Amino acid sequence: PRVTDHFVIEGQGQYLVMDYIEGEDLRQRLDRLGPLPEEEVIVLGVAICEALTYLHSRTPSVLHRDVKPGNVKITPQGQIFLVDFGLAKVVQRGQATTTGARAMTPGYSPPEQYGTARTDPRTDIYSLGATLYSALSDTLPEDGLARAMEQTTLTPIRQRNQKVSKRLAAVIEKSLEVRPDNRYQNAEEFKQCLLSARSTTRRKIPVDLTLSPPPAGENEEGDAESGSQDSQEPSGENQSDLPVVIDSRLSNNPDKEYRPRRKRKSSRPWLVLATLFGLIFTGGFAAYVINPALLMGAMSWLPLSSTPASTATLFVASSHTPVVTVDVTHTATLEPEPSATSTQESTALPTHTPRPTNTPPPTATFTATPVPTTQGGGLAQIAFASDRTGVPEIYLTDLDGAEWVQITDIPEGACQPSWSPDGTRLVFISPCKEDQELYRGSSMFLMDADGTHVLPLPSAPGGDFDPAWSPDGKTIAFASMRQTEYPQIYLLDLATSEVTMLPDPNNKANSQPSWSPDGKQLAYVGPRVQIWVMDVSGENRYLLGRGSENLSRSPSWSPDGQVVALTQWQEGFYGFPWLSKVQVVEGGSLVAELPHEFGMADARYSPDGYWLVFHSWPDGENHDIYIMNPSGVSREQITSDPANEFDPVWRPGS
Repeated sequence: PRVTDHFVIEGQGQYLVMDYIEGEDLRQRLDRLGPLPEEEVIVLGVAICEALTYLHSRTPSVLHRDVKPGNVKITPQGQIFLVDFGLAKVVQRGQATTTGARAMTPGYSPPEQYGTARTDPRTDIYSLGATLYSALSDTLPEDGLARAMEQTTLTPIRQRNQKVSKRLAAVIEKSLEVRPDNRYQNAEEFKQCLLSARSTTRRKIPVDLTLSPPPAGENEEGDAESGSQDSQEPSGENQSDLPVVIDSRLSNNPDKEYRPRRKRKSSRPWLVLATLFGLIFTGGFAAYVINPALLMGAMSWLPLSSTPASTATLFVASSHTPVVTVDVTHTATLEPEPSATSTQESTALPTHTPRPTNTPPPTATFTATPVPTTQGGGLAQIAFASDRTGVPEIYLTDLDGAEWVQITDIPEGACQPSWSPDGTRLVFISPCKEDQELYRGSSMFLMDADGTHVLPLPSAPGGDFDPAWSPDGKTIAFASMRQTEYPQIYLLDLATSEVTMLPDPNNKANSQPSWSPDGKQLAYVGPRVQIWVMDVSGENRYLLGRGSENLSRSPSWSPDGQVVALTQWQEGFYGFPWLSKVQVVEGGSLVAELPHEFGMADARYSPDGYWLVFHSWPDGENHDIYIMNPSGVSREQITSDPANEFDPVWRPGS
C-alpha cells in the first residue's frame, strides 16, 4: 500500500495518508443497481482474489481484515481497487493482534475476528465471500459469530436471489463456513472455483476483468458519501482509501445492456459540459501558444478522410498478474496511422507521414549484425523498429530492455517485422523512412533471426507492406497497391511464390491482415476504417467491432482465438489513440477500451497470451516499447531510447 504519511494527533488518534481513489464503491453500486448479475460478481471476486493472493504471498504475509463493499472501489475507468488498509496486519510468527487494532464489520467478519483467536488468510476469504453474497442478494449474510454460537444459520443465496446458479451459490457459501478449515484455504483456490462456476459456454471465453464504470454524475455524490461505512466501526480505527492492489478492469456484461436507475433531471451535467468545453478550448489555445508542435502532434492523429464508425464500452481480457498500487498509465511507442478510406484514397499516417516516393526496392547489400539465437526463440524476445541510427532499422531485445542488437543495416530503412511460427526467421519491408500507414514502393524480404541470409520476396510496382506470417509457416498475408490505387490483401505461397489477391467485394481499401491462430481467418482493416474478419478464401466477411463510433486499426489475434486487440482513435478528436479489445463472435460484438492516459498503439499478443507488447508516448513525443497484461494493468517500459521505436512483435517460443 502506498502510505505516504502517518502521524498521531493527541486526543484524536492515529492517521494514515493514502492514495485517493475516485469513483463509487461497491456499496454505492448496490444502492444504485440492486443485486448485480452473476457474471459481474464472478469478475469482482476474481479481481479481489488476485489482490488477496498478492497480499497473502508477501513476506511477511499481509492480511487486509476488512474486505467489504465499502472498501471495493470502481473507478470512472471501470478499474477495481481494494482500498482502506487501516486494519491491515503484517503477520509475524507468534505475534498476536493488539486489542486496539482488532476490529470487525458485523456480517462481513468471521467468528475468529471477534475475539482473541488467530486471524490468517482464511479470514479475508470469509470477508470476500460475504461481500460477494451481498453483491448477489443485496443483503448482508447472517453474522458469523451468531452462527458460530448457533443462534442463527446462513440463509442460502438462492433463497434471496433465485437467478443465482447452484454452482456459484455453493462456491460462495463454502467461503462463508464458520470453521476456517472448511473454507477455501487460500485466495487462488477460491478464484479457481469462481471461474469454474461460470456457465459451460462462458468458461471457454477469457475472463474480462472489467465492469461498467459508474455514471459521471454519480461519482461526485459517491465521493461525498464515502466517509460513511457499511457499519459502525470501533473508534480509533481510521479508514482511508489506499489502493493496495490490483488494478483489474471491470466492464459491462456484453450480453446485457446497462440501464441505470432513473434519477431526477438536473441541470448540473450541462454546466459541467459547458465548463469542460471552455477548459478544453482554453487549454488547447494555451498549448498551441506554448508548444505548437505538441498540439500538432496530437492533431496528426485526426484521419484526413474517413467514415465514422461506432462506439463501444464493454470489455475484454483476463488479468493474470495482480499489481499493487499500480498507476494505470499506458505507454507505448509507435505512431498511430489512419486507415485508408472508401474514397479509394490512402490516408497519411497520423504523426509526420512522409510523401510516398517510388524508391526502388533495396538489394541484399545490407550489413547485418549477427545475434546468437536458439531454435524457436529463447527467453522472451521482442523484435521492433527504431530510428536511433537516423532511419528505421530492426532490433532484437530481451524483456528487460538492457541488451539489444541491431539486425538490419539498410540505408533505405526497414520496419514491420513479422516472425515465422518457429521463431527462426523474419519477414520485413524496405524502404521504410518512418512509421506510416502506406509504404509506396516498398518490398518484402526474408532474413534469419540473426539478420543474415536476406532474400527478397516476389514484388511488383506499387508497394507491398503489412506482412503477416501464417501459423503453419507456408503463407504470408500482406497488403499491396500493386494492382490498385488503394491497398488490398494478398496471400503469398512461399513454396510456389504464387500471389493471390483477396479483393474487397465493394472495392474498398483493405490492409493490416492478422491471422487467426488456426490459420482459417484473417482480421483486417476494412471499410469505414473498422476491423473486419474474413475466411482465407476472402469469403464470409463481417464487421468484428460493433457499437463503436471510433476508428480502428492494427488488429492482433489472441493465441486462443477468442479476442482481437486493436488500436482506436476518435474521428475529429484532437487527441491520442488507445488500445481496445473485442471478442471474436461471428456477426461482431462490442468493443471495449483498455485503461489509457497517454497515446498507445499497435499491440501484439505474447505467444502465451498473458501479455501485450505495444508502443506508447506518455510525453507526447518520444515513442518507446512497453508491455502489459491483457486487462491493461502491470505496464512495464522496455525501451527508453530518445529515438522513436515502433512495430514491436513477440518472438514465438519466447
